[in-house]
Amino acid sequence: MFLLKVLKNKFFLVSVGLVIWLLYFDKNDLFTQYDLIKKCDKLNAEKNYYISEIENNKIKIEELQHNKKSLETFARENYLMKRDNEDVFVFVEK
Repeated sequence: MFLLKVLKNKFFLVSVGLVIWLLYFDKNDLFTQYDLIKKCDKLNAEKNYYISEIENNKIKIEELQHNKKSLETFARENYLMKRDNEDVFVFVEK
């Protein structure tokens, strides 16, 4: 008897309808919020990755600016530079 009375109450019905509308049919529904949270987590992970890469590059730049041997090694490996009396052979793996 009490349950039937509550179910016929117009305020209860409007409240249930509003909750259903907000959870499933609204622009900011539950599924959209879940997707946005996943996207935000992914972007934070990318941000942390790029911050660590920036720190690593700063360390490498500092090393290249102060150590001539590491600068020479970098130039030889990445730009195929050589000394005057040397020949450079490049091996390409298939």
